[in-house]
Amino acid sequence: MTSSKQPAQAPFQLVAGHAALDLVNTLDNRFHEAGPKELLASYDDLLRFTSQSGLLTERQAKKLKRLQAPQHERAAVLRQVKELREAVATIAYAQLEGKHLPAPALATLEKYFKQAGSYRHLAADQLQVAWNWRGIDREIAAPLWLLAQTTADLLLSVRSAQLRCCASDTCRWLFVDTSKNHTRRWCDMRVCGNRMKARRYQARQAE
Repeated sequence: MTSSKQPAQAPFQLVAGHAALDLVNTLDNRFHEAGPKELLASYDDLLRFTSQSGLLTERQAKKLKRLQAPQHERAAVLRQVKELREAVATIAYAQLEGKHLPAPALATLEKYFKQAGSYRHLAADQLQVAWNWRGIDREIAAPLWLLAQTTADLLLSVRSAQLRCCASDTCRWLFVDTSKNHTRRWCDMRVCGNRMKARRYQARQAE
């Protein structure tokens, strides 16, 4: 008797220090000559990513997954998230390269920032005023709103000055550099850092 249980999927590598940058990194090998690898292949992947990033609880993600929504609507949300992702990537890499920020990318960010804001409302959290979300576990577009809002929170804050990218030319994953002297070079020392060390060692041996 064969099991109907689906194999567990590998978790996303959340090394950027912020969900907005981890989102950009879901297009892996973006600068590799062989072409990029898409890590958000489905709406379910999007739910996994948003949940692992802490923007949705596991309970909320499960409720969204069970919603009776047409496949084309889920696909539309995924396309919009990827449009947001590529606008963030365009802005981030332009900043890192000291280039002017492209107007189309800014317009895309503005569209999604405003859309996300329209689904929030002020509420009382004990004695404090706080933003809250309407129907966050009843709307399939919830991951898009959450990602747009967290992106706005980063890009419009002083933390955007800590934006860096991996020193590996074929990787260039984004991250927030919170190291003491702001000298972090790798997305993950265990991956790109060790890989580049090995390459330098091999080059020295060849010489």
